[in-house]
Amino acid sequence: MLRVFSMDGVFAINKKSGVTSRQVVDQINRILSNSTSGNKSLDQLKNARNESNGKQRLRKWKTSKLKMGHGGTLDPLASGVLVIGVGSGTKKLGEYTNGSVKRYECIGLLGGSTTTGDSEGELLLKTEVDHVTMELLEKTRDRMIGTLDQTPPIFSALKMDGKRLYDYAREGLPLPREIKSREVKIIDLNYKQDTLTNNHEYKFIKSQVDETGRSLSEQLAKNPTLNDHKIPFAKEWTEKHSDDKGLPLEMKPVKDSSAYESDDYRAPLLHFESTVSSGTYIRSLLSDIGRCVGSSAYMVDLVRLKQAQWDMSKNVFEMEDFTNYREEIWAPVLQKVLTSDNGEVNVREEMKKAIKEHPEAVKSDKEIEELETEREEEDKRRKERQNDHSNKRQKK
Repeated sequence: MLRVFSMDGVFAINKKSGVTSRQVVDQINRILSNSTSGNKSLDQLKNARNESNGKQRLRKWKTSKLKMGHGGTLDPLASGVLVIGVGSGTKKLGEYTNGSVKRYECIGLLGGSTTTGDSEGELLLKTEVDHVTMELLEKTRDRMIGTLDQTPPIFSALKMDGKRLYDYAREGLPLPREIKSREVKIIDLNYKQDTLTNNHEYKFIKSQVDETGRSLSEQLAKNPTLNDHKIPFAKEWTEKHSDDKGLPLEMKPVKDSSAYESDDYRAPLLHFESTVSSGTYIRSLLSDIGRCVGSSAYMVDLVRLKQAQWDMSKNVFEMEDFTNYREEIWAPVLQKVLTSDNGEVNVREEMKKAIKEHPEAVKSDKEIEELETEREEEDKRRKERQNDHSNKRQKK
């Protein structure tokens, strides 16, 4: 028999690449809200709110979803730790968005710069790569470990005068003023062994145009790109090396780009792990490294390995834990996590035990497929609502 518990607390899930953080929260919310414990929590919320409203003669409060949010957006391209707060746990999310240390694994390609800083954007320029060595990269890293002033990319969710920066970019509107840099901390940065290899799966991005025949890079001409700000060095470095003039090198635009256009071309890889403070944009960090060595770089893959106490290797749920199994399996594990504040529950081990104890609670392929269809339909309706809202806003 299922033990009912209060849906209050914080847990983490592995967000897959290709979906937004909001979509993950919405999908989890549907699953938890329709569970036995979720229904119980909703009933308690309704009763408490309606009792309070009754004294003030307000209309009855109704809802079909739990209160839920996340502790820091991951780009659609990125995967990894997404902290989720449910019920009273949403009050703790500020601790994760503003004050938590995060660790990332980043893969980028040298020799190209894009509007977004990653492979989702449009190619801005191509640069030389043959001169880039590990020695140059290591010297660059040394200059960036510590506290520095980083300029966020225009394709970000930050707001300026109430409007998100990426909306200015997508609508081709000039920014009211410059994007203000902010202080972040690069705690460590370690290159992987395959850095600078050409033996990998990532194709080099190609220029594209829209229906008007203009590339997005042309439309962004009024606004700054990741190539426009001064490359920041850590304050700890500049205080000790005020007369350092070795880096950055001057960016070298490519003379012959024919090789870059081939489907077989593989640009040198830039692969590293880095521990950073909240508010750090890894796309900006990667781009600055590429520019510093006299080239350019854009991101093709990003994984958030850790955020505060949540670690991909032990205490993070997979979406499949909720979609492929009934709550007899995942609910007891989630309860343990929600009632533990320090992330001490090994989710992976607990899930293995629960599956072994309740083999009958493993969903059939048909059930999983039906749930996926339901999710896709809900996402479609959500996008339609967003488009309607956007069209109405533009008409105003």
